[in-house]
Amino acid sequence: MSHDHHHDHGSIRAGERHKGRLAWAFALLAVFMVAEVVAALATRSLALLSDAGHMLTDVLGLGMALAAIHLATRGSERRHRTFGLYRLEILAALANAVLLCAVALYVLVEAITRLDDPPQVLVGPMLVVATLGLLANVVAFVLLRDAGKESINLEGAYLEVLADTVGSVGVIVAAILIHLSDWTWVDPAVGIAIALWILPRTVRLASRAARILVQAAPPGTDLDAIERALSGLDGVVDVHDLHVWTLTSDMEVASVHLMVRAGTDGHAVLDQARALLRDDHRIDHATLQIEPDDHHGCDEIAW
Repeated sequence: MSHDHHHDHGSIRAGERHKGRLAWAFALLAVFMVAEVVAALATRSLALLSDAGHMLTDVLGLGMALAAIHLATRGSERRHRTFGLYRLEILAALANAVLLCAVALYVLVEAITRLDDPPQVLVGPMLVVATLGLLANVVAFVLLRDAGKESINLEGAYLEVLADTVGSVGVIVAAILIHLSDWTWVDPAVGIAIALWILPRTVRLASRAARILVQAAPPGTDLDAIERALSGLDGVVDVHDLHVWTLTSDMEVASVHLMVRAGTDGHAVLDQARALLRDDHRIDHATLQIEPDDHHGCDEIAW
C-alpha cells in the first residue's frame, strides 16, 4: 500500500496567499451592503434591493471563503479528519450558489408583481448609492481577480463580485432612465434583468460543487484510458477498484488495486503507476494496492 502525497494543496495555499485581499474585499462590501439595504428601503427601489441582496451573497460568500481557508489550514492538524477540512471550501461554494439562487428568485417574483403598478422611486439617492456600490465592487473585483483563478470557492466569490458590478451598472442606468423619462417600470425591469443574469452562473457553480461532493470523476477524466495504461505496465495482469475523484479545487485523488504476476517486483510497478498517474493524468495523490495474482479475497467486496 502506498500513499503519494506530494501535492502542494494548491487551492488552500492560494487561499492563504490571498487572505488579506479577501478580508479587505469582505469589509468593503459588508459596509456597502448595509448602505444599499437602507437606501433600497428608503427609495423603494427594487433594482437597488436586488443589487443589495446580491451584495449580501458576495459578503457571505467571501466570509465563507475566509472561514474555509482558516479552518482547512487548521483542520489538517486534527488526527480524525484525515483529509483536513478541505471539503469545507466546496460546501461554502454550494451554500453560496443556493443563497444566490434564492435572492434571484425572490427578486423575479417581486419584480413581476410590481410591473403592473410600479411604485414611485426616489431617483437621486438611488443613483448616489448605486454609483458608490459600483466603486466598491470595482475595488473588490480588482482585489479578487488573481485569487479567482486558483480555487472554486474564490472563483465563486469573484464571479459574484463581477456579476454585482454589472448589477450596479444596471441600477445606475435605471436611475438615469427614470429621472429622464419617468418610466417607473424600468426599476422592476432592471431587477428582473439582474436576477436572470445571476441564475445561470449560480447553477453552473452549484453543479460543479455538487459534482465534487458526490465524488464523481473530474470532468475530462478518461477512466478507461487510465485503466488501459495501468494494465499495460510490466507484470500487471488485472486492474480493479479504480476510483478517481476531486477532494477540493485542483486536488485530484485516486485509489486502485493492481494485480501482478507472482514474483513481479512490486516496487517497480508502484513507482511506474505513480509516475503514470501524476505525469499523464495530473493525479498527484494516489493510493495503490499491489496484489499478487495468487492472492484471493479482494473481489468479495460488493461495492
